[in-house]
Amino acid sequence: MSDLKQTPLHALHVALGAKMVPFAGYDMPVQYELGVMKEHLHARAKAGLFDVSHMGQIIVRGTTYDAAARGLESLIPVDVLGLGKNRQRYGFFTNADGGIEDDLMLANRGDHVFVVVNAACKDADIAHMKAALEPGVTVTEITDRALLALQGPAAEGVLAALDPRAAEMRFMDVATLDLNGVEVWVSRSGYTGEDGYEISAPMDVAEDIAKALLDHSDVEAIGLGARDSLRLEAGLCLYGHDIDATTTPVEGGLTWAIQNVRRAGGDREGGFPGAEKILAEMDSGAARKRVGLLPAGRAPMREGVVLLVTEDATDSIGTITSGGFGPTVGGPVAMGYVTTEYAALGTTIFGELRGKRQPLTVAKMPFTSANFKR
Repeated sequence: MSDLKQTPLHALHVALGAKMVPFAGYDMPVQYELGVMKEHLHARAKAGLFDVSHMGQIIVRGTTYDAAARGLESLIPVDVLGLGKNRQRYGFFTNADGGIEDDLMLANRGDHVFVVVNAACKDADIAHMKAALEPGVTVTEITDRALLALQGPAAEGVLAALDPRAAEMRFMDVATLDLNGVEVWVSRSGYTGEDGYEISAPMDVAEDIAKALLDHSDVEAIGLGARDSLRLEAGLCLYGHDIDATTTPVEGGLTWAIQNVRRAGGDREGGFPGAEKILAEMDSGAARKRVGLLPAGRAPMREGVVLLVTEDATDSIGTITSGGFGPTVGGPVAMGYVTTEYAALGTTIFGELRGKRQPLTVAKMPFTSANFKR
């Protein structure tokens, strides 16, 4: 435990009575006194505050924005060049085999690209970008800022009370706002399926900003436990579980993040690692597919459960990659991979739970409606 890193909000978590656990090399709050269930439901009903300071914040800068964007396009199958100023986009690094090395968010902040990557991958991501892009494009990790996420239907009102410009933002906008006299970088995005914001703030004032947000009667601190159940209900992938270096974007159902300009026939077709395989799968399909799953009954089926065609089958058709109880859904939810012939909505398959085969139904994701402000 002594080797774990701490975020700038660590003391606040402890003061709030958080249960701390190791996560991606950090000592992180898994839940507070409310408990995972109530935290989850509070974020859906009002607003929850999450500490995501463990994630990597990176500035990619070239002689112009276009230079930085073209550099990044050599590593990710995303239209970075065409991204509007003060807009954000989801993307992922790919490898030569078409697998996903990490997923990320990137924003056009005028003269540079601001990138946020997963905590467990950030050292490898930064090394990867530096090796591929420097010296023509510089890659700089930001180590003096915290990152907070304010999520839920009350998030707009809470943040707009501190800076009214927050209410003018729409989903995937980025802006520089003033919170309690401090300049912060804000995106209208998150990881819960709810409306909300992610806030990059100077490390030395992060706790003050967190306390100011928590002072609002609609806001509760939310830990990793509810963060996971919220993103699962929203059908969002967790890197290292639902997607990894062996998963292609086509298998993962993420081709919506590959814009036409980077697809076959586009003006900047390919040019990223694994392009040949990924574009071929986009044309002809993949052998397996990520699907939503609704287990029968009340018992959750969790990561690692083997999926089968029938109750007495011996050959696996796939595996659950995320699973648990969905508090908003009111029952168990899961996602995983199955061979494409069994991926149609409504298909009944089986998983083994406590030594018994139990049915699951392939279901549409997200399991709860997204509430983004378009």
